[in-house]
Amino acid sequence: MDRWQAMRIFVKVAETESFAETARHMHMSAPAVTRTVAALEDLIGTRLFVRTTRSVKMTEAGVRYFDDCRRILSDIAEAEAAAAGSYATPSGTLSVTASALFGQMYVLPIMTEYLNLYPTMSGRTLFLDRPVNVVEEGIDVAVRIGHLPDSGFTAIKVGTVRRVICGSPKYFEKHGIPTAPADLKSHRIAASTSAWASPEWRFAGDQRVTVGAFLQCNTNEAAIATAKAGLGLTRVLHYQIGPALLEGTLRIVLDDHEEPPLPIHVLHPEGRHAPAKVRAFVDLAVSRLRENRFLN
Repeated sequence: MDRWQAMRIFVKVAETESFAETARHMHMSAPAVTRTVAALEDLIGTRLFVRTTRSVKMTEAGVRYFDDCRRILSDIAEAEAAAAGSYATPSGTLSVTASALFGQMYVLPIMTEYLNLYPTMSGRTLFLDRPVNVVEEGIDVAVRIGHLPDSGFTAIKVGTVRRVICGSPKYFEKHGIPTAPADLKSHRIAASTSAWASPEWRFAGDQRVTVGAFLQCNTNEAAIATAKAGLGLTRVLHYQIGPALLEGTLRIVLDDHEEPPLPIHVLHPEGRHAPAKVRAFVDLAVSRLRENRFLN
């Protein structure tokens, strides 16, 4: 039995939970897939799957073996790629994830520059305001805002972002400028529920203010647009209003009361074994993000 091929078949059955789907994917007959898995189970001496007429599920031993097989197959693929030279020259498709607005404003320009530098490459972006499982969703590089949990990934800090209160000059002319967090209770607030679901806003020195929003927006863009129109104040991350600050359509207040900034990291799961396509993008992203004035 070809052990390497048997591992590939086992992994695909585990991923698809179907012998028939694995057979179609690997251009084999379903009986051949079944025989290979059975032979692998006989060789190991334990059941890897629980089979019913409706489903195929891994046993506890199968789950452990699945993790080991994916690691071994990944190591083999890396060795083959290195021998073929793909670790020297970027090739294939690069997948990158970031939060929605940050991705659109700052990561997408880096991706387009990268694709111009390496025209044989293709790219895929996943810009979402939700946690993305890097491994399960096949992501090569992630840009994350906030403190990172221990993951074993390679993470490079590229900057920080501040939580800021902002409004338009027109608003301040009419309603005055708040000088302390408690003053926000008497101001009109446009709150972005996508980022600030809690009505309690926190500030340095453990100051807390419960604000009442005259308008709740489900996107940061809508809350920022409301503030630019002079209708109220909003609280967002500093980078999100960079262009508006340059234009003078928004200004920041209460900056002396801000909480400590949040870190920004570029991370990837492959460590020192990262292929050229990942290393080239990470180098470019680190350089571009570190030189961005709104991320430091």
